[in-house]
Amino acid sequence: MERPQNPCRVEEGAMSQTNVRHVLASFALLTVAALVATPTAADPDHSPPPGGVYTLKPGIFVAQGVSCGNPPKAAIRRYDGKGISSAHSRACIARILSKRRSGYGSLYTVSQSCIDAGAGPAKRVVAQQTIDIPDALHFTIRSEGRTAYRYCPIRELPAGLRATR
Repeated sequence: MERPQNPCRVEEGAMSQTNVRHVLASFALLTVAALVATPTAADPDHSPPPGGVYTLKPGIFVAQGVSCGNPPKAAIRRYDGKGISSAHSRACIARILSKRRSGYGSLYTVSQSCIDAGAGPAKRVVAQQTIDIPDALHFTIRSEGRTAYRYCPIRELPAGLRATR
């Protein structure tokens, strides 16, 4: 008895070529989609690399849980490579008193001197701080109730903060 021929059957060579073309086309589309969806491909980060007195990326940091897009002034810290300032201080200079390993990062004890005003004339004040830095994009000021901060990429900041970085 002869087997009935399968009407869906395609020659192996033709099916193989069709599959290869389909896979290559799908791969090309996925690659293009991934490049378009990647923020760094469309908007590269031109900010300075981590460094300075701490191993942090210079720029704006906000308190953990606060949006980078519209943070309240009290939640903002600025690291410029010399020290960490707030909305009510500027020109901060940290002097390292001690540094030791802490989990995955470093724990710094510093004496930080800042002008005690966001703008205008003011005296310079000195305070001792303990700062835990697990990586270049996060820090915790232990001497201020263990407040944790995270780095905000420039593209996520409101226009007013982009200019102050």
